Amino acid sequence: MKWLVKLLAKLFFKLLYRVEVKGLENYHAVDQTQQPMLIIANHVSLIDGPLLELFLPGKTTFMVDKGHTKKWHERWILGMGDYFTVDMHSPYAAKHMIEELRSGKQCMIFPEGRITTTGALMKIYDGTGMVAAKSNAAILPVHIDGALLSKFSYLDGTRFSFIKSFWFPKITLSIAPAQQLKVAKNMKGHQRHHVLTEQVASMMRLSAYLGTIEQQNLYAALLQAKAKFRAKAVCVEDINDQALSLKKIVLASKVLGRALHNALGDEKRVGLMLPNVAGMPASFFALQAYGYVPAMINFTAGNHAIRSACETAELRTIITSQRFIDAFELQPLVRELSSSVRFILLEEVRETIGIGAKLAGLFTAAGALPGAGVNPDSEAVVLFTSGSEGAPKGVVLSHQNIISNIEQISAMLNLLPGEQLFNALPTFHSFGLTAGMLWPILKGGKVFFYPSPMHYHQVPEMAYQKNARLIFGTDTFFSGYARKAHPYDFYSLRALVAGAERLRPETRQVYADKYHQPIFEGYGVTETAPVLSVNIPTAFRHGSVGQFLPMVEYRLEPVQGIEQGGRLFVKGPNIMLGYLKPDNPGVLQPPEGGWHDTGDIVEVDTDGFVWIRGRAKRFAKIGGEMVSLTAVETYINKCHPEGHHVVVSVADERKGEKLVLVTDDQSLSRQSVIDAAKKENVSELMIPKTVLLVEQVPMLGTGKTNYPAVQELVEQQLVK
Repeated sequence: MKWLVKLLAKLFFKLLYRVEVKGLENYHAVDQTQQPMLIIANHVSLIDGPLLELFLPGKTTFMVDKGHTKKWHERWILGMGDYFTVDMHSPYAAKHMIEELRSGKQCMIFPEGRITTTGALMKIYDGTGMVAAKSNAAILPVHIDGALLSKFSYLDGTRFSFIKSFWFPKITLSIAPAQQLKVAKNMKGHQRHHVLTEQVASMMRLSAYLGTIEQQNLYAALLQAKAKFRAKAVCVEDINDQALSLKKIVLASKVLGRALHNALGDEKRVGLMLPNVAGMPASFFALQAYGYVPAMINFTAGNHAIRSACETAELRTIITSQRFIDAFELQPLVRELSSSVRFILLEEVRETIGIGAKLAGLFTAAGALPGAGVNPDSEAVVLFTSGSEGAPKGVVLSHQNIISNIEQISAMLNLLPGEQLFNALPTFHSFGLTAGMLWPILKGGKVFFYPSPMHYHQVPEMAYQKNARLIFGTDTFFSGYARKAHPYDFYSLRALVAGAERLRPETRQVYADKYHQPIFEGYGVTETAPVLSVNIPTAFRHGSVGQFLPMVEYRLEPVQGIEQGGRLFVKGPNIMLGYLKPDNPGVLQPPEGGWHDTGDIVEVDTDGFVWIRGRAKRFAKIGGEMVSLTAVETYINKCHPEGHHVVVSVADERKGEKLVLVTDDQSLSRQSVIDAAKKENVSELMIPKTVLLVEQVPMLGTGKTNYPAVQELVEQQLVK
């Protein structure tokens, strides 16, 4: 009779939840006659066990905590399969599972030991790794996608009032390739358990990525998000009280996209110059819908840099807004570039859209537009490097680069459907584009756009008013907010994420002391779409930039004169298609062998945490010794945290190079720098020979220090 119950249950799940199983070939690749199989999966709902029992091949034995067998419906659900109950806190629990595996049974453990109440992976218990290691089992990771949005999850709306669950969401079970735990034979005790647990956690993050990644372009991903999440729920808001839902963004992509297509014709790359307003995602996806490649224009870069960017990417047209031009006083820029670039104003485009065009948009199938069939590996967007160390280059990212990075981020730091993200980072910055705009839209989240990250008083207040759950920024911006914010402004946040520049310990400390909030530091570069690593609540180490995202490969090449770390090269699905360089406009130059040279000197510890030691270009050779300019800034910042301090090097006849400190801290002098060096016990070579006081250290619109401008300033001052 039990077989009939299982058959009916499987039919019920198949019809109502449209259950799909992917990766069955990975299951069959394991030879269970040679080694036992231990299945692991994320735990998102009460129906996870039956799903795995009904839809995975073979007969699976489940280890279940006895706390989950007290209610009748729990016992009824578990009765569909073969299980044994244990006390998860008892040392005998693991022993029982090891015996089951050694007897030849196919066994299953939820490494988290409980159903998630955050939507993300919870902590991983040591027992899973120990069981797999002692039984020499092959670990088969399975990712359950979709059940989190069901009525059987623990996101019941009490803690997450923005979550709206479904009775019958589509559920997908994705089976990843089996893996074997690897640990040194001489490793014992707590260290061994720690290494095994870290490997299991890494497997589950990789499984989450493999279980959600698809080969698709950005426009197709938008259509998929509209079908999967609440299409009419607001997903974009801005300071002008403009609101968009997924349904409205898709409609705008059809209507506005058609109007732009009439004006653009056969152009390929098109400049897009807008601030953080609702019109940005509408315009971005309107271009994507008709197969155009937006080139994101950094309107803070200056006329010369913008002209260079247009020439490098061979842009004939820039789409912008008259209201934006007036508000940011960009009339001189428009006049200067108009001789070589055409400006299309969105206000004028909207005037051409009549009732007929709107009705046509309503009845046009979104999936029939040219953008829906674009090759995922083709160009999706052009960004430009910050120019913090030289002339900006065009960085060409494919659709798959960006889609991959979104799923890589989600495997580490989740965003729940409807969850509010506050984004003041500009979308001409890769961090602001991928994480700040596309991630929330394509993952069913909600983003509030604020036009400038440098409004230090207004940003914390708006984050407070909007009950933001996540906020992104740089050290410079977070430091500015800390000086202006009320201690309660960040009460609703569950994560503050810093990137783009090094997070100073002083900034982290003030958020811990004043706001009782941690800042999760990450790391990335424009060329990697951009995120490479990030700290998360379950894997965090102060001072590091976290662990690498799933599927990121790396190698460190030694640098002469630098003993700690090496030059970081990375490879993965998020690595750019290539550069467009000013000396060869329009010609794509791909990274050699798929490896990108980040130019950063890093160390990677035994637990996989990444430590940035400095830029390769930000080392000075003084008296034959390599000195990190970042390390010099670090000890000065530690002793004088209030100012903005930048150290550069200039030529010196006697020692090759010498250090110059540029600061806006009027209380700082060379003697106070010498005192700081003594206090921190650093080498005399790390003491700047000259201190230049300025009203404001040159900055880029992205929040980074403008090093070329600082270098030029120093050289001009020293000549005088």
